[in-house]
Amino acid sequence: MKSAAHQKLVMSGDRDGLKELLRRRLVECGWRDQVKIICKDIIKENGQDVTYDSLLGSVTPKARSLVPDTVKKELLQKIKNQLLAQEEKLKT
Repeated sequence: MKSAAHQKLVMSGDRDGLKELLRRRLVECGWRDQVKIICKDIIKENGQDVTYDSLLGSVTPKARSLVPDTVKKELLQKIKNQLLAQEEKLKT
């Protein structure tokens, strides 16, 4: 289901608009700044030993948990609306 919905959004060109909306909302709520601080703290703690993969592995769970529920709900609703609109276009 997830990959089929993803493919429909990519094929219709809606995916890029949704990515841009998500980026804007995350910047607006301060999420991006919070994630930067987390990255800097991890780099300070581990110094030269930090690799991209280890940084990504450490930051990802924290970053996901910091995404506000309002942003998640808004994006999910937009995805549903766009998929429903695509379904309606196919019916006509």
